[in-house]
Amino acid sequence: MEFGIFINGYLPGPASRDTDAEHLMLEREISYGVTADLYNWKYAWYGEHHALTEYSHMSAPEPIMGMVAARTDRIHIGTGINSLSPRKEHPVRYAERAAMMDHITNRRFEWGTGRGAGSHEMASFNILDKDSTKAEWNEVIRQIPRMWEQRDYMYEGESFTVPTPHNILPKPYGPGHPPIWVACGNPATFAQAGEMGIGAIAFNFEPVFGLKGRIDAYKEGIANCTEPVGQFVNDNVMLTNAVICLADRKRAREIALRECRGYLYSLVCLYHDTIPKPDYAPTWPETIGGVPDEETLDHLIEAGWLLCGEPDEVAEQLARYEQVGCDQVVFGLPSDSMEHDEVLEMLEVFGTKVIPQFDTDPVHRTTRLRQSAVRKYPDFSFDVPDISVANLPTNALIR
Repeated sequence: MEFGIFINGYLPGPASRDTDAEHLMLEREISYGVTADLYNWKYAWYGEHHALTEYSHMSAPEPIMGMVAARTDRIHIGTGINSLSPRKEHPVRYAERAAMMDHITNRRFEWGTGRGAGSHEMASFNILDKDSTKAEWNEVIRQIPRMWEQRDYMYEGESFTVPTPHNILPKPYGPGHPPIWVACGNPATFAQAGEMGIGAIAFNFEPVFGLKGRIDAYKEGIANCTEPVGQFVNDNVMLTNAVICLADRKRAREIALRECRGYLYSLVCLYHDTIPKPDYAPTWPETIGGVPDEETLDHLIEAGWLLCGEPDEVAEQLARYEQVGCDQVVFGLPSDSMEHDEVLEMLEVFGTKVIPQFDTDPVHRTTRLRQSAVRKYPDFSFDVPDISVANLPTNALIR
């Protein structure tokens, strides 16, 4: 298994109304990606959400990802997720931006996609029927790889058009293109992602073993994938969760027992109305008071709601993720109850003591998969006029 972090611009409470606090939060979340790069972590995912107060103030992750890319050497940087409705933004912009990120990161960009978090977020773009975004995603995701390859792209579709031939630029930093992912919730979406040959981004809105059937559906879909959407099959299941891993077991558990752990979950239930929530789940402003005692904490760990303890203990807990078939485990930061300095400490402890027990390959899984990329489209679909240019500037890179 490989490991990563998930950054969402989480800013709970009165800080969500204070721009100084917003600024400090963004600086800290940049530092998490930079620190993770030092300690064996392979992926840093950055959320994109709109108008989701407290839950996520990360509406434009690309500047953040560019800063992290400039300050790191190895870690892959991904969108978690880029929602693809053409009513939000024309698909040409999605293709341009992902290709640009592929260059800026030196082929370290992972393109995570989806429909959007829910009706409140989509309504900020005058999208009032959240169910309509599923068909739009299904159309757009199949066109982006064509834009990345063809030099005379043209399209007349249901949700968008490019009515005359255009060369969408830049092209990805070849060979290949950024690995493609989609956020998955129900079993049908997992199966569809597999059949399309793209990675599945799963969220732990239930105990880890509850996801086994969905992961199995994905792996069955991948096995039956004969025509991937992109140039290669991204056979990958990523699961998010929470972790508190420190050298001192007692201190790790004390952090888990702090007041109001679970506040973030109440915001998830408020905003993510495309994902069914359990009957017991609190919806903000109703919140969870926290983990009441050691016994409850042990139950949550055993069920797979979070990982907590010293490194060897957390490594044992991670074994169940291998059992259900996860390829990548990603931890949301900062999780409730963890202070900034504790997050930085955890990144070092987990990265140096736990990751080497599971990930011994220095090469990223998606890098290896990208090496199998095969082009699907010709450069041109239309006849190209015979035009020659007599002279080029002396500083032309190729003459």
